[in-house]
Amino acid sequence: MAPAECDPIIEVENLKVYFYTYAGIVKAIEDVSFRICRGETYCLVGETGCGKSVTSRALTRLIYPPGRIVEGKIYYYPEPGRRVDIMSLDEKELRRIRGEEIAYIFQDPSAALDPLYTIGYQVGETMLAHGRVRSLREGVRRAVGVLKTVLMPDPEKRVKSYPHELSGGMKQRGVIGISLSNRPKLLIADEPTTALDVTIQAQIMDLLTQLKREHGLTLLLITHNLGLVAEYCDRVAVMYAGNIVEEAPVDELFSNPLHPYTRALIRAVPNPLAKIENLEHIPGTVPNLITPPPGCRFHPRCPLAFDRCSREKPLLKEYSPGHKAACWALEKS
Repeated sequence: MAPAECDPIIEVENLKVYFYTYAGIVKAIEDVSFRICRGETYCLVGETGCGKSVTSRALTRLIYPPGRIVEGKIYYYPEPGRRVDIMSLDEKELRRIRGEEIAYIFQDPSAALDPLYTIGYQVGETMLAHGRVRSLREGVRRAVGVLKTVLMPDPEKRVKSYPHELSGGMKQRGVIGISLSNRPKLLIADEPTTALDVTIQAQIMDLLTQLKREHGLTLLLITHNLGLVAEYCDRVAVMYAGNIVEEAPVDELFSNPLHPYTRALIRAVPNPLAKIENLEHIPGTVPNLITPPPGCRFHPRCPLAFDRCSREKPLLKEYSPGHKAACWALEKS
């Protein structure tokens, strides 16, 4: 859990998200709980398909059929001492919070941008929708300043550009500009460096860090890149098959990983300084979440598994200040 002195901006309790498909009920998120402190960079990390993006979308109820939030509580704290129950809000109030107070950077900038409109139009439209400007013309004019903020090259020209006229890094800066145009309190960055080369990745992450510092943002970063986690995050939650299996301050997680899945993830990262013949990998496959394994969902792939792991689901338990893990083998040792 979060540190005792944490001033929360978002709090999630026992979240469950299911998808009702013809093949069966996909139990995508199961009993997920966490708290993000105001001003920090909190990270959700794990393999593709573990539920990171679904969790982030659930924070503002961006879950639509066949998906449904089955259970759980989500509290948003726009300012210290004032709590908003996200699950009880009507659609009008939710639309106000989305984009204005909680903004998203979605995975693929090419898919997030409308190909029929210029970048300036899309930034201006966002500000108009939330009452930041009185007209679309004013919004497009102010979009130049927004694009300058995100270090878009030649913003006066790019404000008139269509998405297909921009490079991958420029598109991502445009998406970040749209997200920041209404000065949100919480920015959710869902794999913001996907499909970008290493140099542009570093530029985008440095930009987010700079904007976070200058605008007092709280950042929720979703990634499977442990290098980004180590470099930019304050606290991290490791997800596996719809569950959080470990949560810790980032330095503690890398120096003393507790859960077997976390250890396997870290071992699987290539070390450029070491001479190795074969890369480490996690044996087995991610489970089918229509029929997930009983007990701990990682136990079919876990080298430390024993009988109890296949019968009972472990709960997150604190082993040192701020460091939690859900593993029966830790209690056995």
